[in-house]
Amino acid sequence: MSYYFDVIYQIRKELCMRELLYTVERSYPVSIDRLWAAWVEPKALEVWYCPTDLSVEKDSVQNEAVDGGIWTVGVSVPQANMVAYFFGIYTQVKEHELLEHTMTYTQSFEEFEKRVPSPVEHLVSIEFKEVDGGSWVSFTQFGELPEGRAPQAKAGMESYFDNLRKYFETGN
Repeated sequence: MSYYFDVIYQIRKELCMRELLYTVERSYPVSIDRLWAAWVEPKALEVWYCPTDLSVEKDSVQNEAVDGGIWTVGVSVPQANMVAYFFGIYTQVKEHELLEHTMTYTQSFEEFEKRVPSPVEHLVSIEFKEVDGGSWVSFTQFGELPEGRAPQAKAGMESYFDNLRKYFETGN
């Protein structure tokens, strides 16, 4: 078990040295339990974890929200005739407080199936807290992107958060 924690520590150390790309935060009029469940339950992620104009690829979501657990999701992008695949490993999980994980992006189903990490793997930190009238979540991405791509990535995540709002509004 010591080896496992040494590996996770090394991953976190390397990824924490990466550049802050953007942060998106939002409050929702739901309990912290409901917000947390939307981020950790695979059935919930299948419904909302994509931009508002796209959809989650069938059978692509896996989410083991524990230290060392795996998460995966594919987002169907019909306009580009492709699927954007994302996956990573949880480096730190604190219930109702923090989900921290690596993130690799690929358009290759084979890389997605094999979970081949990218040399430009990112670190994502998702923080949660109760606030007056509901709960709050913040999504921060660290890593490297080509020049000018961070604002596009941030706009994409804003759309994910819009989709999460719709998810809650429909009674989920």
